[in-house]
Amino acid sequence: MRKHIGVGALALAAAVVLAGCSAGAPEGGDDAASGDGAELVIWTDAEREAAITAAAEAFEEETGATVTLVQKNFEDLRNDFIAQVPTGEGPDITVGAHDWLGALVAAGVVDTIDLGDKASEFEQVALDAMTYDGQLYAMPYSLETIALVQNVDLVGAEAPATWDDMIAKGVAAGTERPFVINTGGETGDGYTMYGLQTSFGAPVFVQDDTGSYTSEVGMGGAPGEAFASWLGANGSNGTGYISTTIDYDINNELFASGKAPYTIQGPWAISAFEGIDVAVNPIPSAGGEAAAPFVGVQGFYLSSKSKNALLAQEFLVNYLGTEDAQRALYEADPRIPAWSTLAEEVSSDPITAGFVASAQSGVPMPSIPEMGSVWDLWNAAQAQIINGADPVSTWNTMVADLETTLAG
Repeated sequence: MRKHIGVGALALAAAVVLAGCSAGAPEGGDDAASGDGAELVIWTDAEREAAITAAAEAFEEETGATVTLVQKNFEDLRNDFIAQVPTGEGPDITVGAHDWLGALVAAGVVDTIDLGDKASEFEQVALDAMTYDGQLYAMPYSLETIALVQNVDLVGAEAPATWDDMIAKGVAAGTERPFVINTGGETGDGYTMYGLQTSFGAPVFVQDDTGSYTSEVGMGGAPGEAFASWLGANGSNGTGYISTTIDYDINNELFASGKAPYTIQGPWAISAFEGIDVAVNPIPSAGGEAAAPFVGVQGFYLSSKSKNALLAQEFLVNYLGTEDAQRALYEADPRIPAWSTLAEEVSSDPITAGFVASAQSGVPMPSIPEMGSVWDLWNAAQAQIINGADPVSTWNTMVADLETTLAG
């Protein structure tokens, strides 16, 4: 999709671009400074294309540059970006998920960006997610996370303070189960369990003072053992509240049919609960600390090989980094906005408000390459413990195996 709007005068375009760019923005060539004859190529998917188009039209009119939008399947964007940027065939900007960041940095295909004063407009967790080694690499625009979903007719709308409080209310409701959670069946599901795990103070990886993840495994030691023991106590050899017989679909069916008054789910599952009066609240603590579920963030990356980097930064910060553009993106693909005032506005819907509150207490899913080594070992250990394996030894073996893998 190409837009060709008349090229503006050199002096006007230069003033627009240079005034809008923050100090420390990446340097571009002569075309980037003027907009005269310059082209920005932006990769997007179908959901975001129309929203980006509006910002692109304003940008073209005011700078004289041309914006070319290339629609791709979202699942192809990361690999194509890594493959094509080094050849000079990639875009200047691509939409993408924050957990791509480690791979993009390792491949050398993304550049840092400077949001300047605009940074204060975004939710901090969104900025943290797009930060790697203390440097911001993308402009965020949306958040998603999981939260506690409860059947108001069975247990009311009030958020339970703790896991024990929730279970007591679930038992009092007289349903088949007091609570249900997806374990991925026999596979295990560390993602959905993570809020409960962090309430024991056992993060997957340690974060440094900038909020960036290090490669130091954080779920070992006493906190990890405490979580593992709790998981075992609620598995097949204990209360049975957590079971590997529960996969995503069974989880949703049990909640939707009123056989369980509480579950932990994301906004993508709410449509499966049609006809039920649901409330959404932050995940209760099982270990005494605040539950911090994973937060996923989407945003816009700047290519390290952009020939018009200054112009691309101008488009990101001053055309997509506005409330109107962020609203258009939300309306095109209604995820939780990363733009704080818009997130507050959409929180007038109580279900959305519950997910926003959960995201605000959450942490970005690690985007470091080491995270790819975690899932299989982590999920399997959780499933084994739920099924009755010794919690502490199983957990410690998993941590040791992970540390060995990462050191290799």
